[in-house]
Amino acid sequence: MEKTQRLTMVEAIHLGLQEEMKRDKNVLILGQDVGVNGGVFRVTKGLQEEFGKDRVVDTPLSESAIVGASIGLALYGKRPVCEIQFSGFIYYGYTQLQSHAAKIRSRTFGAQQVPMVLRSPYGAGIKALEHHSESTEMIYTHIPGLVVVIPSGPRKARALIKSAIRSNDPVIFLEPSSIYRAFREDIPTEEELYPIGKAEIVRSGSQITIVSYGAMLYQTKKVIEKGVREKGWDPEVIDLLTISPMDTETVIESVKKTKRCVIIHEAHRTGGVAAELIARINEFAFLSLEAPVERVTGWDTPVPFYARENAFLPDAISIERAIEKIIQF
Repeated sequence: MEKTQRLTMVEAIHLGLQEEMKRDKNVLILGQDVGVNGGVFRVTKGLQEEFGKDRVVDTPLSESAIVGASIGLALYGKRPVCEIQFSGFIYYGYTQLQSHAAKIRSRTFGAQQVPMVLRSPYGAGIKALEHHSESTEMIYTHIPGLVVVIPSGPRKARALIKSAIRSNDPVIFLEPSSIYRAFREDIPTEEELYPIGKAEIVRSGSQITIVSYGAMLYQTKKVIEKGVREKGWDPEVIDLLTISPMDTETVIESVKKTKRCVIIHEAHRTGGVAAELIARINEFAFLSLEAPVERVTGWDTPVPFYARENAFLPDAISIERAIEKIIQF
């Protein structure tokens, strides 16, 4: 019988980092407060004591310097994992990511690569201040050369952070902060990896395809459990996991089977993951559709302060209505 441990996402990511640092001495962590304080959400707690200040490095408050240093370290044989405290602060390192991390491989005709990971919590639902609740993952998917990964729970978080560290591509690893400690999952004590660029069918079904990722998958699964139990739904549920490169094939094959689709995410509606997926479904599975593809998303507004935060996020009612609409179309 497989041995497991029940962990939150914070604990699972910590475990993945710890395992990779033990496995490969070239793996190091850097960022603001990652050492002495263990990171703003305590993901790296205790790692500086275990591995030393040369491998868990507290940096100045300069995101451009953190990302730039990580690129340089990666070019010289290290595998840096840098933490940006909230995704709204990645923008200060955007030039480094867009102009250098994403382009060095093509610039050098494959002679050099940038095996770095940028970790950052993202998303709303934690009653945070401005710049702490954005869900702007599509900004980075538009840059060829960057990989964008978003885990939806502890088990996949541990498996994917390990895969990201071993990747030779620069990976933006966005962690949905609202489910950091929301629930626990059984995680194998043995090593487990999950391939980057591959979605997961978390529930097989024949009636409708439902696609989501990150914290919204957690919300969506609760709605689906109720719908299956009370209304007889039979949905196929897909967790994207990697936003770029997106696993189009898994989604298209599912839509061809079910002939209906709803896509759910908390990011802004315009130019979001749902918009891109709808375009791909229209391109590759249009003649299979028996209903228009529906999307449930955040609004095209800044994320409001916490008193109105829940009004911005897709909720159980909006998700249920969208699924019922397409099933009954």
